[in-house]
Amino acid sequence: MLIVTTNDLPGYKITKVIGEINGLTVRTRNVGAQIGASLKALGGGELRGLTKQLQESREEALNRLRDAAEAVGANAVLAMRYDSNELAGTFQEILAYGTAVVAEALA
Repeated sequence: MLIVTTNDLPGYKITKVIGEINGLTVRTRNVGAQIGASLKALGGGELRGLTKQLQESREEALNRLRDAAEAVGANAVLAMRYDSNELAGTFQEILAYGTAVVAEALA
């Protein structure tokens, strides 16, 4: 599965546009990471626990995007983007979205 942030796919011909596709995850913050972040905020610096948690959330959203694209018969996703939002001050929403297409390699 090709997933790109560009609007086109050099070396490929788009034979079918299926449409918008997305992968979503909503996670609560890890209590340990949250406590560590609160303490780290006093001195400054990277919040490694939260960074790791957000990276895992992005990977999960991307995997769900890939699964959704495969389920509708796509073999590529164009113009992939991430969006995120905080819900109720406790939950983190990560959305991966793009355009599902069928692409054929040019000879």
